[in-house]
Amino acid sequence: MHTTPDGRPVPPAHADERAMLEAWLDFHRATLALKCSGLEDHQLRLAAVPPSPMTLLGLVQHMAEVERNWFKRVFAGQDVPRIFGEGDLHGFDLQPERGFDEVMSAWRAEVAQGRELIAEASLDDSGHLSEHEAGLVGDQGVSLRWIMVHMIEEYARHNGHADLIRERIDGVTGP
Repeated sequence: MHTTPDGRPVPPAHADERAMLEAWLDFHRATLALKCSGLEDHQLRLAAVPPSPMTLLGLVQHMAEVERNWFKRVFAGQDVPRIFGEGDLHGFDLQPERGFDEVMSAWRAEVAQGRELIAEASLDDSGHLSEHEAGLVGDQGVSLRWIMVHMIEEYARHNGHADLIRERIDGVTGP
């Protein structure tokens, strides 16, 4: 496997659909972790792109919730609580006592559990959406293929946010 100079896995130039989707999802997961690396707790909590209150720590929390929602709730049909509390619907709310190590551990655990849940599944296997999600998507279910493409999109969008936040914090730019 090839890696970028900063250590992220480079998706293969040629692979089957499943391997390609998994590789791009892993690349974007690694990108989010990279954007947070080398920063102090107070920097990870900076809302660096006014007027947005979005922070790098909040982005990691959010993506832990997103991983849990799409792989555990939607795909596997598990009834699991929110990681960071029922009052924090999207995971962005920061708590003074919840530090980066705890948040990263929760995110990594959700990533690992998501990988396990889909390891033997077909891209054509379906998960069941909540009534609200079904209204947005236009169907009661979505395939694992749809979920993986959506997860790549979700990470890519938030990694763009992370790029801006990181640059504002310490000037670090790059892929």
